Amino acid sequence: MTPARSSKRLRICLAGSGGGHVRQLLDLEPVWSRHDYFFLTEDTALGRSLAANHRTRFVPHFAAGQAKLGAPFRMLGAAAVNFFRSAGHMLRERPDMVVSTGAGAVFFGVVWARLLGAKIVVVDSFARFDRPSLFARLAAPLAHHLVVQSSALAGHFPKAQVFDPMRMLDGVRPAKKPLLFATVGATLPFNRLVDSVAKLKARGAIPYEVIIQTGIGGHAPAGLEVHETLSFEEMQALSGDAEIVVCHGGTGSLITALRKGCHVIAMPRLFEKGEHYDNHQAEITEAFAARGLIQTAKSTEELEAAIRGAPSRTPVMATTDPTELIGFLDGLLAGLAARKT
Repeated sequence: MTPARSSKRLRICLAGSGGGHVRQLLDLEPVWSRHDYFFLTEDTALGRSLAANHRTRFVPHFAAGQAKLGAPFRMLGAAAVNFFRSAGHMLRERPDMVVSTGAGAVFFGVVWARLLGAKIVVVDSFARFDRPSLFARLAAPLAHHLVVQSSALAGHFPKAQVFDPMRMLDGVRPAKKPLLFATVGATLPFNRLVDSVAKLKARGAIPYEVIIQTGIGGHAPAGLEVHETLSFEEMQALSGDAEIVVCHGGTGSLITALRKGCHVIAMPRLFEKGEHYDNHQAEITEAFAARGLIQTAKSTEELEAAIRGAPSRTPVMATTDPTELIGFLDGLLAGLAARKT
C-alpha cells in the first residue's frame, strides 16, 4: 500500500549510496525538511543511524567496479536484487522528485522513479574534480537537471549547473585531546591503513591515544580500541576530540574532520592494490592537498612523517557550503509545486 501523503505538497526521494553521498544530502536539509521526504540508501551503520531519525528505504550495495576487482557474479547478483527492490520502493513511494548524489546502489531507484514520472536531479559527487563519475555519465540522460561541483566538469556536461561548495572557516578551533582517530569509512575494510597506524603506535611513533574504526571484517589490532562501524554522531564526536584524524580518501570523512579543525592525513584507497573500484580517492586527496587542507600518505613511512610533522603545521578548518545549491533546488521545487496545483 502506498503511504498516505502528508499535508506538504511534494514527496522527495533523497538517493545516496553512503558516506559522502548521504552526508551531502543531509547538508541539503533546508530543502527537503519542508516536504514529505524519504531516503534511499544502503544498509550500513550510517544508513541505520539515518533511519533512526528519518524515513529510510534500503537497497543492496553493488558497484560496477566489483567486476574490475574480480567479482562480476557477486555484482550481477546484488544488482538483480537491487533492481527489483528499487522498483518496489518507488512503486510504493511514487516521489514527485528524486535528488541523487549517487552512486551505483541508487541508480535503479533513479531509473524507476523516472519511468514513474518523477523529476530527476542528479548532483555529481563532490569527490569528482576533473572527471565525471560513472554514475553521472549513466544518470545524465535520465536527469531533468544535472549539477556538478567543479568548474572543470562543465566541459563534460555543457548544460550542467556548476556549484563549487568548498569554503574556508574562520571560527575558533575546538579544544582537542591527545587522540589520533583513524577511520576507513562506512563499511569496507581498509587493512593497509589500519595496519600502518597499528605499526606506528607499536613502535612509539604515535604519542597519542589511538582509536580505529576498521570497517566490517577489517583487521582489529590487539591492544588498541577498535570499532568495526560507528554512527554518524559518534564519528562527529571523535573528530571533535581528535588532534589528528587519519582517514581514507572519502569526502565524507575528510569534510567531517576538516569541519572540526583536525590535522587531517589521508591515505587514499588504491585500485592497483585492490582497495577500491578506481583511483578517485587519489584524485580527491590530491585536490584537497593542493588547496592546503590536508596531508597525504601512501605508505607507512609517509604516514609516520606526516604525524611527526603535524605539531609544526597550523590546522585549517573548512566545510562545504550548499547555500547556492539549496537556492537552486528550492526554485525547482517551487516551480514543480506550482505546476501541480
